[in-house]
Amino acid sequence: MTFAIRKFARGAGALFGLCGASLVLAAPAQYTVDPEHTYPSFEASHMGISIWRGKFDRTTGTATLDDAAASGVIDVRVDLKSVDFGHAKLNEFMVGPQFFDTEKFPEAHYRGTLAGFVNGTPTRVDGTLTLHGVTKPLPLTVNLFKCVPHPMLKRQLCGADAVATFQRDQFGLDAGKSYGFSMDVTLRIQVEALKND
Repeated sequence: MTFAIRKFARGAGALFGLCGASLVLAAPAQYTVDPEHTYPSFEASHMGISIWRGKFDRTTGTATLDDAAASGVIDVRVDLKSVDFGHAKLNEFMVGPQFFDTEKFPEAHYRGTLAGFVNGTPTRVDGTLTLHGVTKPLPLTVNLFKCVPHPMLKRQLCGADAVATFQRDQFGLDAGKSYGFSMDVTLRIQVEALKND
């Protein structure tokens, strides 16, 4: 092999090596939460005789997913004024000063890291919830996580279903506690996020 051919071969090998490295080190994918397909909901006891359920109609957020590194981050904000129990009077109470006090605390904020990956799929989120001016750790259990090509938009779409429980009085939301209401809240999150262009 002549010197010129050997030099070309070494250069080509280096180029292909760099290309391979760029594939391995590909940047994490960025996603935007789809507010039309994302509805955090919750369940709480009413005097111990029934379970009341509500949801929030307006949610925004972003996510980062790195398949190669089995990691990711989510950052979600919920408009507390969009609470909906299907009961107008209760909705009015919830946004008022005796509960969420949305004039002072208009949103809830959750930020967490995808974790516990099994076969490329996260099984939990390790994160914190900020609610009513209080920030506390709140891990989520991921019951479902899947990414597919969006059939119409031709971009990757990821969705998840997650659940967590917490004590609402730890966030200063203790309405009804003196009457014996349970402070247990079950939070359920259905979320879909579309990969950015």
